[in-house]
Amino acid sequence: MPLTVVPEPPADDGNPTSASSSLIDQIVREGARKMLAAALQAEVDTYIAAFADERDEAGRRLVVRNGYHQPREMLTAAGAIEVKAPRVNDKRINEGTGERKRFSSAILPAWARKTPSINEVLPLLYLHGLSSGDFVPALGQFLGSTAGLSAAVITKLTEQWKAEQRAFAGRDLSGVDYVYLWVDGIHVNIRLEEHKLCLLVMIGVRADGRKELVALTDGYRESTESWADLLRDAKRRGMRAPVLAIGDGALGFWSALREVFPQAREQRCWFHKIANVLGALPKSAHPAAKKHLAEMWNAEDKEHAQAAARDFQAAYGAQYPKAVAKVVDDLDELLAFYDYPLEHWVHLRTTNPIESTFATVRHRTKVTKGPGSRAAGLAMAFKLIESAQARWRAVNAPHLVALIRAGARFEKGRLIEREERAG
Repeated sequence: MPLTVVPEPPADDGNPTSASSSLIDQIVREGARKMLAAALQAEVDTYIAAFADERDEAGRRLVVRNGYHQPREMLTAAGAIEVKAPRVNDKRINEGTGERKRFSSAILPAWARKTPSINEVLPLLYLHGLSSGDFVPALGQFLGSTAGLSAAVITKLTEQWKAEQRAFAGRDLSGVDYVYLWVDGIHVNIRLEEHKLCLLVMIGVRADGRKELVALTDGYRESTESWADLLRDAKRRGMRAPVLAIGDGALGFWSALREVFPQAREQRCWFHKIANVLGALPKSAHPAAKKHLAEMWNAEDKEHAQAAARDFQAAYGAQYPKAVAKVVDDLDELLAFYDYPLEHWVHLRTTNPIESTFATVRHRTKVTKGPGSRAAGLAMAFKLIESAQARWRAVNAPHLVALIRAGARFEKGRLIEREERAG
């Protein structure tokens, strides 16, 4: 499932030039547990539905649900997870033996206690598992068996995930306050369709410092109208204007933001900006240019960052004016994060929460081909982010986020006490 985002995303240390580590190890336990639970429930539902017409003399169904088995642990590459399989009460009689028939899960056999290579399988289960041609072999690697996952089960899972995504897209936002907002457009290939699916993603920081998926839909990355439709819908459902939004300068998002939430400030993503600047320079100039750029995004305060920008302009302005213009023209938006708490700088200068979440997609580009429909693509992306979100940590100094919403001012990363308090 190739993406257009290059080069490698920044690591969680906030360095825009360092490579992102995969999030698979962070989400594998919860992802595996949820995936198994959903697959097992779908398998049981399909089994029961197949015999819905078989009833006893009193008209009662012979095959019904009967709670859950005792939980048991499955050993995965990332540790043990607890599995609680649904139980089926099958009262039918086998005419050949005279014994009662029994439901036996082919997905989770009674003897299964270990899952091989789950760190390789889980991305397939989430990102490409809604196609029968790919889900079955992926599950075979997951549990050592390709049995038990019929087309009906796959369809049920697909529809379940689509329904969850639709419910998420229509939820009320009036009770949540997103102070910071990261945005990006992620392209993925869609099998059997000529055009790529672009996922418009918004991730926010709540007033309590927690990160949360705000919105996910399909659209056009550079289209102002696509982003405006998303923002208008979020506003209609009760979303407040963010204090600061962070994203790539090429997005159509910015014009839309100025229309829907004109009071919000703008921060350009340094990860994307560095790639743009280096693209306008010869490779021989990259090492020195990276050092100049690092002196801007990693300065001790805004004044030092502005001085570093002047040095960059003096060094490259005559020979590479296009590269310099990419920095100078957006300097205010590139350095906006310096007006916020020092502890938040590492979070605000890039769109790393989105980049790192979708790094797992990029790692599977040689294996996957893309989902079979736009709706399935949205559903799978939603499940990927939902799993990753459970492992997201709050921003540093989360208590300061509420102060930002309250209008507190920060200078050189430190809170400015009101003069009247000193008096």
